Amino acid sequence: MSQSHPVIVVGAGPVGLATAAHLRERGQEVLVLEAGEHAGAAMQQWAHIKLFSPWRYNIDTASRRLLENPREGYAGDWEAPQLSKLPTGGELVREYLEPLAAHPELEPRIRYGHRVVKVSRVLEDGRGADKARTAGRNDAAFLVRAETAEGQIDVIGRAVVDASGTWNQPNPVGRAGIEAIGEAEARERGFIVGGLPDPLGADEPELAGKSLLVLGAGHSAANTIIALGRLQKRYPDTTILWGLRGTANTIRLYGGGAADQLPARGQLGTSLRRLVENGNVQVLENVAVASVTSGKQLAVTLGDGRELAVDRIIAATGFRPDLQMLSELRLDLDESVEAPRQLGPLIDPEFHSCGTVSAHGEKLLAHPEKGFYIVGMKSYGRAPTFLLATGYEQVRSIAAALSGDAHAADRVELQLPETGVCSTDLAGSCDAPEPTGSSCCTSGPQPVVLGVPTGTLHGNTQLAGRAMNT
Repeated sequence: MSQSHPVIVVGAGPVGLATAAHLRERGQEVLVLEAGEHAGAAMQQWAHIKLFSPWRYNIDTASRRLLENPREGYAGDWEAPQLSKLPTGGELVREYLEPLAAHPELEPRIRYGHRVVKVSRVLEDGRGADKARTAGRNDAAFLVRAETAEGQIDVIGRAVVDASGTWNQPNPVGRAGIEAIGEAEARERGFIVGGLPDPLGADEPELAGKSLLVLGAGHSAANTIIALGRLQKRYPDTTILWGLRGTANTIRLYGGGAADQLPARGQLGTSLRRLVENGNVQVLENVAVASVTSGKQLAVTLGDGRELAVDRIIAATGFRPDLQMLSELRLDLDESVEAPRQLGPLIDPEFHSCGTVSAHGEKLLAHPEKGFYIVGMKSYGRAPTFLLATGYEQVRSIAAALSGDAHAADRVELQLPETGVCSTDLAGSCDAPEPTGSSCCTSGPQPVVLGVPTGTLHGNTQLAGRAMNT
Protein backbone atom coordinates (compact mmCIF):
# COMPACT_ATOMS: atom_id res chain seq x y z
CA MET A 1 0.00 0.00 0.00
CA SER A 2 1.09 3.61 -0.43
CA GLN A 3 3.32 4.81 2.39
CA SER A 4 1.96 8.29 1.75
CA HIS A 5 -1.22 7.34 3.60
CA PRO A 6 -1.12 8.07 7.34
CA VAL A 7 -1.46 5.61 10.19
CA ILE A 8 -4.99 6.20 11.45
CA VAL A 9 -5.41 6.20 15.22
CA VAL A 10 -8.93 5.86 16.58
CA GLY A 11 -9.32 7.78 19.82
CA ALA A 12 -7.55 10.78 21.39
CA GLY A 13 -7.33 9.40 24.90
CA PRO A 14 -4.01 8.81 26.64
CA VAL A 15 -3.14 5.67 24.67
CA GLY A 16 -4.28 7.10 21.34
CA LEU A 17 -2.23 10.27 21.79
CA ALA A 18 0.75 8.19 22.96
CA THR A 19 0.47 6.22 19.72
CA ALA A 20 0.61 9.44 17.74
CA ALA A 21 3.57 10.72 19.77
CA HIS A 22 5.60 7.56 19.20
CA LEU A 23 4.80 7.54 15.47
CA ARG A 24 5.72 11.20 15.05
CA GLU A 25 8.94 10.67 16.96
CA ARG A 26 9.81 8.11 14.29
CA GLY A 27 8.82 10.42 11.46
CA GLN A 28 5.62 8.57 10.56
CA GLU A 29 2.54 10.43 9.36
CA VAL A 30 -0.50 9.95 11.56
CA LEU A 31 -4.14 11.02 11.72
CA VAL A 32 -6.12 10.78 14.98
CA LEU A 33 -9.91 10.51 14.80
CA GLU A 34 -11.70 11.35 18.06
CA ALA A 35 -15.46 11.05 18.58
CA GLY A 36 -15.52 13.69 21.32
CA GLU A 37 -14.96 17.42 21.10
CA HIS A 38 -11.61 17.37 22.88
CA ALA A 39 -8.83 15.05 23.93
CA GLY A 40 -9.70 12.67 26.75
CA ALA A 41 -13.43 13.23 26.29
CA ALA A 42 -14.33 9.89 27.90
CA MET A 43 -12.05 10.49 30.88
CA GLN A 44 -13.69 13.86 31.44
CA GLN A 45 -16.87 11.98 32.25
CA TRP A 46 -15.20 10.60 35.37
CA ALA A 47 -13.13 13.70 36.11
CA HIS A 48 -13.88 13.49 39.84
CA ILE A 49 -12.33 10.02 40.25
CA LYS A 50 -8.78 9.78 41.59
CA LEU A 51 -6.58 7.15 39.97
CA PHE A 52 -4.83 4.63 42.25
CA SER A 53 -1.60 4.86 40.26
CA PRO A 54 0.57 7.99 40.58
CA TRP A 55 1.59 10.29 37.75
CA ARG A 56 4.82 8.37 37.08
CA TYR A 57 2.80 5.48 35.63
CA ASN A 58 0.38 7.69 33.69
CA ILE A 59 2.74 9.70 31.47
CA ASP A 60 4.01 8.12 28.26
CA THR A 61 7.73 8.48 27.55
CA ALA A 62 7.49 9.71 23.95
CA SER A 63 4.70 12.10 24.90
CA ARG A 64 6.80 13.51 27.70
CA ARG A 65 9.77 14.04 25.38
CA LEU A 66 7.46 15.82 22.96
CA LEU A 67 6.14 18.12 25.69
CA GLU A 68 9.47 18.92 27.30
CA ASN A 69 11.68 19.50 24.26
CA PRO A 70 11.57 22.95 22.65
CA ARG A 71 11.26 23.31 18.89
CA GLU A 72 10.41 26.05 16.44
CA GLY A 73 7.12 27.53 17.51
CA TYR A 74 7.03 25.60 20.78
CA ALA A 75 8.80 26.61 23.99
CA GLY A 76 9.00 23.13 25.50
CA ASP A 77 8.19 24.55 28.92
CA TRP A 78 5.68 21.89 30.00
CA GLU A 79 6.46 20.61 33.48
CA ALA A 80 5.37 17.18 34.61
CA PRO A 81 3.15 17.12 37.71
CA GLN A 82 4.61 15.73 40.91
CA LEU A 83 5.26 12.13 39.91
CA SER A 84 4.23 10.65 43.27
CA LYS A 85 0.89 12.46 43.26
CA LEU A 86 -2.34 10.67 42.39
CA PRO A 87 -4.20 12.50 39.61
CA THR A 88 -7.93 12.60 39.12
CA GLY A 89 -9.33 11.88 35.68
CA GLY A 90 -9.91 15.60 35.22
CA GLU A 91 -6.35 16.46 36.18
CA LEU A 92 -5.02 13.86 33.75
CA VAL A 93 -6.95 15.58 30.99
CA ARG A 94 -6.12 19.18 31.95
CA GLU A 95 -2.51 18.81 32.97
CA TYR A 96 -1.37 16.21 30.44
CA LEU A 97 -3.73 15.32 27.59
CA GLU A 98 -4.80 18.84 26.68
CA PRO A 99 -1.22 20.18 26.44
CA LEU A 100 -0.21 17.07 24.50
CA ALA A 101 -3.09 17.40 22.04
CA ALA A 102 -2.29 21.11 21.60
CA HIS A 103 1.36 20.43 20.75
CA PRO A 104 2.16 21.65 17.23
CA GLU A 105 3.34 18.16 16.28
CA LEU A 106 -0.07 16.62 17.10
CA GLU A 107 -2.70 19.34 16.97
CA PRO A 108 -2.93 19.54 13.15
CA ARG A 109 -3.21 15.76 13.00
CA ILE A 110 -6.25 15.37 15.28
CA ARG A 111 -9.84 15.51 14.02
CA TYR A 112 -12.49 15.95 16.72
CA GLY A 113 -16.15 15.06 16.28
CA HIS A 114 -15.19 12.09 14.09
CA ARG A 115 -16.84 8.91 15.38
CA VAL A 116 -15.47 5.85 13.61
CA VAL A 117 -18.28 3.46 12.69
CA LYS A 118 -16.57 1.02 10.29
CA VAL A 119 -13.08 -0.11 9.30
CA SER A 120 -12.44 -2.10 6.13
CA ARG A 121 -9.89 -2.29 3.29
CA VAL A 122 -9.78 -0.81 -0.18
CA LEU A 123 -7.62 -1.66 -3.21
CA GLU A 124 -5.41 0.85 -4.99
CA ASP A 125 -7.87 1.22 -7.85
CA GLY A 126 -10.64 2.12 -5.41
CA ARG A 127 -12.41 -1.23 -5.38
CA GLY A 128 -13.40 -2.56 -1.99
CA ALA A 129 -11.80 -5.52 -0.24
CA ASP A 130 -14.35 -6.90 2.19
CA LYS A 131 -13.59 -9.64 4.69
CA ALA A 132 -14.09 -12.42 2.13
CA ARG A 133 -11.47 -11.09 -0.31
CA THR A 134 -7.94 -12.50 0.07
CA ALA A 135 -6.14 -11.55 -3.14
CA GLY A 136 -4.02 -8.46 -2.58
CA ARG A 137 -5.47 -7.94 0.89
CA ASN A 138 -2.20 -7.38 2.75
CA ASP A 139 -1.24 -4.65 0.29
CA ALA A 140 -4.61 -2.92 0.40
CA ALA A 141 -5.09 0.32 2.26
CA PHE A 142 -7.54 0.71 5.14
CA LEU A 143 -10.83 2.49 4.66
CA VAL A 144 -12.10 4.14 7.83
CA ARG A 145 -15.61 5.57 7.86
CA ALA A 146 -16.45 8.25 10.40
CA GLU A 147 -19.60 10.13 11.30
CA THR A 148 -19.21 13.89 11.61
CA ALA A 149 -21.54 16.83 12.08
CA GLU A 150 -21.47 17.31 8.31
CA GLY A 151 -22.21 13.68 7.53
CA GLN A 152 -20.20 10.51 6.91
CA ILE A 153 -16.71 10.60 5.44
CA ASP A 154 -14.17 7.96 4.38
CA VAL A 155 -10.50 8.25 5.31
CA ILE A 156 -7.72 6.11 3.83
CA GLY A 157 -4.77 4.89 5.92
CA ARG A 158 -1.85 2.50 5.58
CA ALA A 159 -2.48 1.06 9.07
CA VAL A 160 -5.08 1.44 11.81
CA VAL A 161 -4.54 1.50 15.58
CA ASP A 162 -7.83 1.24 17.46
CA ALA A 163 -7.45 3.01 20.81
CA SER A 164 -11.15 3.86 21.13
CA GLY A 165 -11.54 2.27 24.56
CA THR A 166 -14.68 0.73 26.00
CA TRP A 167 -16.29 3.59 27.94
CA ASN A 168 -19.28 3.88 25.63
CA GLN A 169 -19.98 0.14 25.69
CA PRO A 170 -20.99 -0.73 29.29
CA ASN A 171 -21.89 -4.24 30.30
CA PRO A 172 -25.59 -4.80 31.04
CA VAL A 173 -26.84 -5.29 34.59
CA GLY A 174 -28.68 -8.44 33.55
CA ARG A 175 -27.47 -11.97 34.12
CA ALA A 176 -25.67 -14.08 31.53
CA GLY A 177 -24.13 -11.08 29.80
CA ILE A 178 -27.39 -9.81 28.32
CA GLU A 179 -29.80 -7.09 29.34
CA ALA A 180 -32.32 -7.94 32.02
CA ILE A 181 -35.95 -7.87 30.95
CA GLY A 182 -37.04 -4.26 31.32
CA GLU A 183 -33.46 -2.93 31.52
CA ALA A 184 -33.66 -0.69 28.45
CA GLU A 185 -36.75 1.08 29.78
CA ALA A 186 -35.20 1.41 33.25
CA ARG A 187 -32.12 3.07 31.76
CA GLU A 188 -34.25 5.41 29.69
CA ARG A 189 -36.23 6.44 32.76
CA GLY A 190 -33.08 7.05 34.79
CA PHE A 191 -33.42 4.17 37.25
CA ILE A 192 -30.05 2.73 36.17
CA VAL A 193 -27.03 4.97 36.63
CA GLY A 194 -23.95 3.91 34.69
CA GLY A 195 -20.24 4.53 34.84
CA LEU A 196 -18.81 6.44 37.78
CA PRO A 197 -21.37 8.82 39.29
CA ASP A 198 -20.33 11.77 41.45
CA PRO A 199 -22.36 11.29 44.66
CA LEU A 200 -20.64 14.18 46.43
CA GLY A 201 -20.98 16.57 43.51
CA ALA A 202 -23.22 16.72 40.49
CA ASP A 203 -25.17 13.55 41.34
CA GLU A 204 -25.83 14.32 45.02
CA PRO A 205 -29.46 15.48 44.51
CA GLU A 206 -30.17 12.36 42.48
CA LEU A 207 -28.75 9.88 45.03
CA ALA A 208 -29.09 11.45 48.49
CA GLY A 209 -31.59 9.70 50.75
CA LYS A 210 -32.26 6.97 48.20
CA SER A 211 -32.12 3.18 48.33
CA LEU A 212 -29.17 2.32 46.09
CA LEU A 213 -28.05 -1.01 44.68
CA VAL A 214 -24.44 -0.99 43.47
CA LEU A 215 -23.60 -3.85 41.11
CA GLY A 216 -19.98 -4.82 40.49
CA ALA A 217 -16.85 -5.81 42.36
CA GLY A 218 -14.11 -3.81 40.67
CA HIS A 219 -12.48 -0.45 41.25
CA SER A 220 -15.48 1.43 39.86
CA ALA A 221 -17.78 -0.21 42.40
CA ALA A 222 -15.31 0.39 45.22
CA ASN A 223 -14.88 4.08 44.41
CA THR A 224 -18.63 4.51 44.13
CA ILE A 225 -19.41 2.74 47.41
CA ILE A 226 -16.82 4.75 49.31
CA ALA A 227 -18.26 7.98 47.91
CA LEU A 228 -21.76 6.81 48.80
CA GLY A 229 -20.54 6.10 52.33
CA ARG A 230 -19.56 9.76 52.63
CA LEU A 231 -22.90 10.78 51.16
CA GLN A 232 -24.59 8.62 53.80
CA LYS A 233 -22.90 10.64 56.54
CA ARG A 234 -24.58 13.74 55.17
CA TYR A 235 -27.90 11.97 54.50
CA PRO A 236 -28.26 9.06 56.99
CA ASP A 237 -31.42 7.75 55.32
CA THR A 238 -29.36 6.75 52.28
CA THR A 239 -29.33 2.94 51.97
CA ILE A 240 -26.43 1.20 50.24
CA LEU A 241 -26.72 -2.36 48.94
CA TRP A 242 -23.73 -3.98 47.28
CA GLY A 243 -24.66 -6.76 44.87
CA LEU A 244 -22.06 -9.37 43.99
CA ARG A 245 -22.37 -12.00 41.26
CA GLY A 246 -20.76 -14.63 43.50
CA THR A 247 -19.96 -15.12 47.16
CA ALA A 248 -18.09 -12.56 49.23
CA ASN A 249 -14.41 -13.52 49.21
CA THR A 250 -12.37 -11.21 51.46
CA ILE A 251 -9.28 -11.06 49.25
CA ARG A 252 -11.32 -10.53 46.11
CA LEU A 253 -13.32 -7.73 47.71
CA TYR A 254 -10.67 -5.83 49.60
CA GLY A 255 -7.32 -6.69 48.02
CA GLY A 256 -4.05 -6.71 49.91
CA GLY A 257 -4.39 -3.57 52.00
CA ALA A 258 -1.05 -2.32 53.29
CA ALA A 259 0.84 -4.91 51.20
CA ASP A 260 -0.27 -3.32 47.96
CA GLN A 261 2.59 -1.53 46.20
CA LEU A 262 0.08 1.00 44.90
CA PRO A 263 -0.90 2.53 48.27
CA ALA A 264 -4.04 4.24 46.97
CA ARG A 265 -5.40 0.93 45.78
CA GLY A 266 -4.63 -0.68 49.11
CA GLN A 267 -6.42 2.16 50.91
CA LEU A 268 -9.41 1.69 48.62
CA GLY A 269 -9.86 -1.86 49.86
CA THR A 270 -9.29 -0.88 53.48
CA SER A 271 -11.94 1.85 53.34
CA LEU A 272 -14.37 -0.51 51.64
CA ARG A 273 -13.89 -3.17 54.32
CA ARG A 274 -14.57 -0.63 57.05
CA LEU A 275 -17.89 0.43 55.51
CA VAL A 276 -19.07 -3.17 55.26
CA GLU A 277 -17.94 -4.20 58.73
CA ASN A 278 -19.53 -1.11 60.29
CA GLY A 279 -22.88 -1.95 58.70
CA ASN A 280 -23.01 1.10 56.42
CA VAL A 281 -23.13 -1.20 53.41
CA GLN A 282 -25.11 -4.43 53.11
CA VAL A 283 -23.50 -7.07 50.91
CA LEU A 284 -25.82 -9.23 48.80
CA GLU A 285 -24.31 -12.41 47.36
CA ASN A 286 -25.17 -14.34 44.20
CA VAL A 287 -27.00 -11.44 42.62
CA ALA A 288 -28.16 -12.32 39.09
CA VAL A 289 -30.64 -9.74 37.82
CA ALA A 290 -33.32 -11.44 35.73
CA SER A 291 -35.76 -8.56 35.28
CA VAL A 292 -36.46 -5.02 36.40
CA THR A 293 -39.81 -3.24 36.42
CA SER A 294 -39.99 0.54 36.43
CA GLY A 295 -42.60 2.11 38.67
CA LYS A 296 -42.43 4.48 41.61
CA GLN A 297 -39.34 2.47 42.51
CA LEU A 298 -37.43 -0.13 40.54
CA ALA A 299 -38.60 -3.67 41.26
CA VAL A 300 -35.67 -6.04 40.80
CA THR A 301 -36.21 -9.78 40.41
CA LEU A 302 -33.15 -12.01 40.81
CA GLY A 303 -32.52 -15.34 39.15
CA ASP A 304 -33.14 -17.27 42.37
CA GLY A 305 -36.52 -15.61 42.92
CA ARG A 306 -35.47 -12.95 45.43
CA GLU A 307 -37.05 -9.54 44.93
CA LEU A 308 -35.72 -6.10 45.79
CA ALA A 309 -37.18 -2.62 45.60
CA VAL A 310 -34.64 0.16 45.12
CA ASP A 311 -34.63 3.75 43.92
CA ARG A 312 -31.58 3.37 41.72
CA ILE A 313 -29.19 0.74 40.40
CA ILE A 314 -25.63 1.96 39.99
CA ALA A 315 -24.12 -0.25 37.32
CA ALA A 316 -20.40 -0.64 37.98
CA THR A 317 -20.45 -3.82 35.92
CA GLY A 318 -17.56 -3.02 33.61
CA PHE A 319 -17.34 -2.59 29.87
CA ARG A 320 -16.88 -4.59 26.71
CA PRO A 321 -15.31 -3.75 23.34
CA ASP A 322 -17.33 -2.47 20.41
CA LEU A 323 -16.45 -5.04 17.75
CA GLN A 324 -19.27 -4.17 15.35
CA MET A 325 -17.18 -1.36 13.86
CA LEU A 326 -14.52 -3.99 13.02
CA SER A 327 -16.85 -6.57 11.46
CA GLU A 328 -15.19 -6.31 8.01
CA LEU A 329 -11.71 -7.09 9.38
CA ARG A 330 -10.11 -10.48 9.94
CA LEU A 331 -9.58 -10.55 13.68
CA ASP A 332 -8.15 -13.29 15.86
CA LEU A 333 -9.82 -12.88 19.24
CA ASP A 334 -9.85 -14.95 22.38
CA GLU A 335 -13.27 -16.56 22.58
CA SER A 336 -13.74 -15.68 26.25
CA VAL A 337 -12.48 -12.16 26.89
CA GLU A 338 -12.49 -10.88 23.29
CA ALA A 339 -8.89 -9.73 23.53
CA PRO A 340 -6.30 -10.57 20.84
CA ARG A 341 -5.96 -14.35 21.00
CA GLN A 342 -2.35 -14.46 22.18
CA LEU A 343 -3.06 -11.90 24.91
CA GLY A 344 -6.32 -13.45 26.12
CA PRO A 345 -4.87 -16.30 28.21
CA LEU A 346 -2.58 -13.84 30.03
CA ILE A 347 -5.45 -11.74 31.33
CA ASP A 348 -8.49 -14.06 31.44
CA PRO A 349 -10.12 -13.38 34.85
CA GLU A 350 -11.75 -16.81 34.81
CA PHE A 351 -8.38 -18.50 35.32
CA HIS A 352 -6.19 -15.74 36.69
CA SER A 353 -7.45 -15.26 40.19
CA CYS A 354 -4.22 -13.35 40.82
CA GLY A 355 -3.22 -10.72 38.30
CA THR A 356 -0.35 -12.00 36.17
CA VAL A 357 0.80 -9.91 33.26
CA SER A 358 3.48 -10.42 30.66
CA ALA A 359 4.98 -7.32 29.17
CA HIS A 360 3.61 -7.43 25.66
CA GLY A 361 3.81 -5.54 22.42
CA GLU A 362 3.22 -5.82 18.70
CA LYS A 363 3.55 -9.59 18.32
CA LEU A 364 0.91 -10.45 20.92
CA LEU A 365 -1.44 -7.78 19.59
CA ALA A 366 -1.20 -8.66 15.89
CA HIS A 367 -4.20 -9.96 13.93
CA PRO A 368 -4.48 -11.77 10.60
CA GLU A 369 -5.40 -8.31 9.29
CA LYS A 370 -1.89 -7.01 8.63
CA GLY A 371 -1.40 -3.45 9.83
CA PHE A 372 -4.34 -3.42 12.23
CA TYR A 373 -4.05 -3.36 16.03
CA ILE A 374 -6.36 -2.94 19.00
CA VAL A 375 -4.60 -1.23 21.91
CA GLY A 376 -5.32 0.21 25.32
CA MET A 377 -8.38 -0.71 27.35
CA LYS A 378 -10.11 -2.14 24.29
CA SER A 379 -7.24 -4.61 23.74
CA TYR A 380 -8.14 -6.25 27.07
CA GLY A 381 -11.64 -7.00 25.80
CA ARG A 382 -13.86 -7.83 28.75
CA ALA A 383 -11.00 -8.23 31.22
CA PRO A 384 -11.07 -5.40 33.81
CA THR A 385 -7.34 -5.30 34.53
CA PHE A 386 -5.79 -2.68 32.25
CA LEU A 387 -3.19 -0.10 33.29
CA LEU A 388 -2.16 2.96 31.28
CA ALA A 389 1.50 1.99 31.52
CA THR A 390 0.64 -1.28 29.79
CA GLY A 391 -1.02 0.61 26.95
CA TYR A 392 1.98 2.88 26.54
CA GLU A 393 4.25 -0.13 26.13
CA GLN A 394 1.86 -1.62 23.60
CA VAL A 395 1.94 1.41 21.33
CA ARG A 396 5.69 1.99 21.70
CA SER A 397 6.21 -1.49 20.28
CA ILE A 398 3.59 -1.07 17.55
CA ALA A 399 5.00 2.29 16.44
CA ALA A 400 8.41 0.66 16.15
CA ALA A 401 6.97 -2.19 14.06
CA LEU A 402 5.11 0.20 11.75
CA SER A 403 8.36 2.10 11.30
CA GLY A 404 10.27 -1.03 10.30
CA ASP A 405 12.26 -1.31 13.55
CA ALA A 406 11.71 -4.98 14.43
CA HIS A 407 14.37 -5.00 17.15
CA ALA A 408 12.72 -2.15 19.08
CA ALA A 409 9.29 -3.72 18.54
CA ASP A 410 10.44 -6.95 20.16
CA ARG A 411 12.24 -5.27 23.05
CA VAL A 412 10.44 -5.13 26.42
CA GLU A 413 10.51 -1.76 28.16
CA LEU A 414 7.55 -2.14 30.51
CA GLN A 415 8.14 -1.29 34.16
CA LEU A 416 5.25 -1.73 36.55
CA PRO A 417 4.99 -1.78 40.35
CA GLU A 418 4.94 -5.32 41.67
CA THR A 419 2.46 -6.12 44.41
CA GLY A 420 1.10 -8.95 46.47
CA VAL A 421 -2.53 -8.13 45.96
CA CYS A 422 -4.43 -11.25 45.01
CA SER A 423 -7.62 -10.77 43.05
CA THR A 424 -9.11 -10.15 39.67
CA ASP A 425 -11.75 -7.82 41.01
CA LEU A 426 -10.81 -4.93 43.31
CA ALA A 427 -7.16 -5.88 43.29
CA GLY A 428 -6.97 -7.12 39.72
CA SER A 429 -4.91 -4.48 37.98
CA CYS A 430 -2.71 -6.73 35.87
CA ASP A 431 0.33 -5.68 37.85
CA ALA A 432 -0.56 -8.02 40.71
CA PRO A 433 1.36 -11.27 40.21
CA GLU A 434 1.09 -14.47 42.15
CA PRO A 435 4.57 -15.90 42.57
CA THR A 436 5.08 -19.54 41.71
CA GLY A 437 4.22 -21.76 44.64
CA SER A 438 2.09 -19.20 46.46
CA SER A 439 -0.98 -20.49 48.26
CA CYS A 440 -2.85 -17.35 47.27
CA CYS A 441 -6.48 -17.66 46.21
CA THR A 442 -6.65 -21.39 46.75
CA SER A 443 -10.42 -21.24 46.98
CA GLY A 444 -10.76 -20.57 43.26
CA PRO A 445 -9.20 -21.75 40.01
CA GLN A 446 -5.43 -21.46 40.14
CA PRO A 447 -3.81 -19.02 37.73
CA VAL A 448 -2.02 -20.35 34.69
CA VAL A 449 1.23 -18.38 34.62
CA LEU A 450 2.08 -17.67 31.00
CA GLY A 451 5.01 -15.49 30.03
CA VAL A 452 6.91 -13.49 32.64
CA PRO A 453 5.00 -12.52 35.79
CA THR A 454 5.64 -8.84 36.46
CA GLY A 455 6.54 -9.44 40.09
CA THR A 456 9.12 -12.07 39.15
CA LEU A 457 10.60 -9.71 36.60
CA HIS A 458 10.85 -6.76 38.95
CA GLY A 459 11.34 -8.40 42.34
CA ASN A 460 9.43 -8.47 45.66
CA THR A 461 7.80 -11.78 44.78
CA GLN A 462 7.09 -12.59 48.42
CA LEU A 463 4.60 -9.76 48.90
CA ALA A 464 1.66 -12.02 48.14
CA GLY A 465 2.52 -14.32 51.01
CA ARG A 466 2.85 -11.39 53.37
CA ALA A 467 -0.46 -9.98 52.15
CA MET A 468 -2.24 -13.18 53.05
CA ASN A 469 -0.83 -13.05 56.58
CA THR A 470 -2.01 -9.50 57.32
